[in-house]
Amino acid sequence: MPAMTGLFLVVVLLAVAAPLALYALVRSEHDQRNEMDRETAERLARRDTDDDSRVR
Repeated sequence: MPAMTGLFLVVVLLAVAAPLALYALVRSEHDQRNEMDRETAERLARRDTDDDSRVR
């Protein structure tokens, strides 16, 4: 019986810790983003595409 209680506690701890860790990772990524205006963002997005590789 004590083994089941220990396993239950481990599962509960993981169930609580995993979302908190995920939240912390997403929050740290949010803090590192570059903010820019729409024109700059569109220019950068277009620069990432290659016109020769598009299917017409």
